[in-house]
Amino acid sequence: MNYHPPERPTETVTAMLTADEQSARRIADRFAEAFFADELAVTLVDVGQGQWRVTFYFCAAVDEAAVRNLAAAAAGAEIANALRFARVAAKDWVAESLLGLKPVAAGRFVIHGAHDRGRARGRIGIEVEAAQAFGTGHHGSTRGCLLALDRLCKLVKARRILDLGTGSGVLAIAAAKSLRRRVLASDVDGHAARIAGDNVRLNGSAGFVRVWRANGVTAAAIRAGAPFDLVFANILLTPLQRLAAPLTRLVAPCGRIILSGLLHAQANAARAAYPHFRLERRIAVDGWSTLVLRRSAKLPFQGRGK
Repeated sequence: MNYHPPERPTETVTAMLTADEQSARRIADRFAEAFFADELAVTLVDVGQGQWRVTFYFCAAVDEAAVRNLAAAAAGAEIANALRFARVAAKDWVAESLLGLKPVAAGRFVIHGAHDRGRARGRIGIEVEAAQAFGTGHHGSTRGCLLALDRLCKLVKARRILDLGTGSGVLAIAAAKSLRRRVLASDVDGHAARIAGDNVRLNGSAGFVRVWRANGVTAAAIRAGAPFDLVFANILLTPLQRLAAPLTRLVAPCGRIILSGLLHAQANAARAAYPHFRLERRIAVDGWSTLVLRRSAKLPFQGRGK
C-alpha cells in the first residue's frame, strides 16, 4: 500500500475580538493552556488607545459555543460575545498578520520579527518567532524589564541569573547576550517553555540559556543554581506576593530582583511583599510598573537549604 500524506487544509477557522489589555491577555493565556501548539496559534496586537486585538487561528474545525465559553471563563460573557468567527483560505495567517508589527526598542535592545531581521542598527537584536506575538516585547512590562536590564548592564557583573516565568524567553536571551553569562529560564507552562527554547536557539543563545519547565521556585535546577545575582520575575501581583519568601531566599546578598507584570496601582503592594529589599528604581511604561529591588547584604543566603 502506498502512503499518501494528508492534504493540507484548505481553510483556517479564525476567531477575533478587541478588548482592554488585561482581558486580552487573560483570554490569550487561557486558550494557550487549553490547546496544543499544533492546534492553535494566537496573535495579540496593540491597536492603540488601550485596546488589544486577539486573533485565534484554529488548525481544525472547532465548536464555536465551546470557544465562547472558554473566553467567557477568562474574561466574562460580554467580551466573549464579541468574538467574531470567520473561515479564510489556509496560509500562514499568523505571520501575515504580524508583518505590520514594528521592531521594539528598549535601551540597547531591539525585539523584532523575522521580517525585520538585520535592522537592529547597532543595538542587540532579539528575534522572536512570528507565531508568538504575545512575547515580542510589545507589552509594557517586558519593555520595562529590558530598560531595567539596560541600566544594570552598566552597573553590575551578575554571574548567576534566573528568568522566572520566562514566557517567550526574551528577557533570558537579552541577559545572555548583554552580560555574556549563563541564564536559567523557567516557566510553569510547558508550551511556553518550548517556545522559549525555540527562541533561544533562533538567537544563537543555546550555549548560555537553559530553559526549564518548573512550577514556582522549588525545582531542583533552580535551587542548585542559587544564589542568583539577578532575577527577572515578570509575572502578576498575586504570584509575586506568593513567591516573595522563597524568592528572597534564592537571591544573593546585594543581588537584584526585577519585578514586573504590575499595574501602577499594584506596585506598592508588590514592593511591600519584599521587605528585605531596597527599591532602586521604578520604571513606568504604558500603564505598567517595573520595580528594581536590591537585597540587603545582612540577610544570610538560605537558598540551598530545605
